[in-house]
Amino acid sequence: MEEEFEDEAWNNSAGRGNAPEEEAENHEEPSENPKAVVSDCLQLFSSVDYIMEPGIFVQLKRYFQAGGTPEQVINTLSANYTAVAQTANLLAEWLIMAGVRVTDVQAMVENHLKDMILKTFDPKKADKIFTEEGETPGWLTEMIEHHTWRSLIYRLAEEYPECLMLNFTIKLISDAGFQSEITSISTAAQQIEVFSRVLKTAIAKFLSHPEDWQGAIEEVAKMVCHGQHTYVYSQVLIQVLSQEAKGGFIMKRLSQEITKYALKNNHNVTPITMALNGSSRHPQACEALTSMLSRNTLNPADITVLYRNYTSPEPPPIDLIRNPQFLELLVDSLFKVGVKINQEHKSKYIYLLGYAASVCEIPTKKGQPKGHRMLNKDELKATIIAIEKVHAICNVSRGSSELIADISTLYSCIRFPVVGVGVIRWVENTVTEPSYFKLCTESCPLHLALLDEVACVHASLHDQILRLLVRLFESKQDELEILVQLELKKMLLDRMVNLLARGCVVPVVKYISQCCTRGDTDISLIRYFVTEVLETVTHPYSSEFVQLFLPMVENEEITGSMRGEGDNDPVSEFIVHCKAHYTTL
Repeated sequence: MEEEFEDEAWNNSAGRGNAPEEEAENHEEPSENPKAVVSDCLQLFSSVDYIMEPGIFVQLKRYFQAGGTPEQVINTLSANYTAVAQTANLLAEWLIMAGVRVTDVQAMVENHLKDMILKTFDPKKADKIFTEEGETPGWLTEMIEHHTWRSLIYRLAEEYPECLMLNFTIKLISDAGFQSEITSISTAAQQIEVFSRVLKTAIAKFLSHPEDWQGAIEEVAKMVCHGQHTYVYSQVLIQVLSQEAKGGFIMKRLSQEITKYALKNNHNVTPITMALNGSSRHPQACEALTSMLSRNTLNPADITVLYRNYTSPEPPPIDLIRNPQFLELLVDSLFKVGVKINQEHKSKYIYLLGYAASVCEIPTKKGQPKGHRMLNKDELKATIIAIEKVHAICNVSRGSSELIADISTLYSCIRFPVVGVGVIRWVENTVTEPSYFKLCTESCPLHLALLDEVACVHASLHDQILRLLVRLFESKQDELEILVQLELKKMLLDRMVNLLARGCVVPVVKYISQCCTRGDTDISLIRYFVTEVLETVTHPYSSEFVQLFLPMVENEEITGSMRGEGDNDPVSEFIVHCKAHYTTL
């Protein structure tokens, strides 16, 4: 279907080169019925402001070749000339003379024209005018230099995806370097060249904005998941890039995040994922994994097949089980409270998770046979033991007081990244129970204190911890008294400040800044956060931190009661320092 569309588009584009010669030949030979030609031309000349139409010269040539008189055509054109365009120009000049800014007048005229075009646009007429030109019209080249008209083209292309003139114009816009403006994926996906440029721009944005990687990944994933053809094309491209020595792991992560986004939106991409990861060379493991991924659930039979494959002398590649969906299922099965696993098979679940988390493949050296792989299993045994210990603790529902005996075990095992992920999942599953905080008596529950330790040891898990803290901060705890709710939120803000102290600065401050802007958070909580941060941080500050934090510190409603008479208080000192060193803000 797509190929037919593209072939038709390109054939029509190529065919335009012969159009002028054919038209010239047709127009050079007088029609067999000159009276009909004259009558037809006069009817066109009688329409309002026809002298302003782009086809006026072609029709005049037809008219005179058919024997039409100059007097009649002059009288007809002038009688029907109402000067709409010239009147608009005159009104614009009057507005400017009356004191209206030129830019405002220009915007008025352009917006009205855009509305008129959107109401009256006819894709068939657009294609006809486009093909009659025989080449790219000069007015079109001028149009795409202006953002106003480019935005109009994007809207029209979204509404009329089959219009050849609009599709060709989108390609011109992309060729001119404005592909970052093409935010409509359905528009970009019509042509592979345009989509490739838009995809490249989105990936470059993801790579150059590490502080907002989640938003950038979602933007790329949304684009890639537009259709099956865009998904396959993009994933193949990213798969090739992931093989590069420099930055390959980042592309691998991007591919996995796109897969997660697709699954979250109920797209069955498992066959595509399995086709790209080289699993066809290991049919048993491939079949077992595909079975579980397609059902989104684990089962002992398939786990046993994978376990047998990965304990063999020649195991399949690690990437096969480093599938985000599979790892999520394993973590849930081992770290969620109350999940029952057959005791006979539990060790296999733990082995596979430990294997995926700790074993790494050593790059082959020159002279070694092709396909030969060396594995580093130094951390496998210790990882498996840590998973076993924490699984035994997490699998039983316990209160904070009952966990005190296991606290040293938890702290020693948390240093393993996979256990850190499991602890976050366990804590989330526990503290989001509706009755948890109602029954909790500690000022800081031990479950949440464990998150501080995870944040201290694993910087890569900061975003997961912050998402959980935000979820708890925004949760409704209506069964608690108002003062208890405020104390609970202060405790959660303490956890966020701890995250900030561990390096997760911008995401934390950005969230509180958004709370302040929305106005849905008690001002005393914002004040509490600002106080805690001012006691924690010291200069030099990053410009982004200052840009987010300074407006809250300067807000009289937030920090007015915290200021002294001089400039010796923390609030005044912070403001003075920022004003002195960040004058560009």
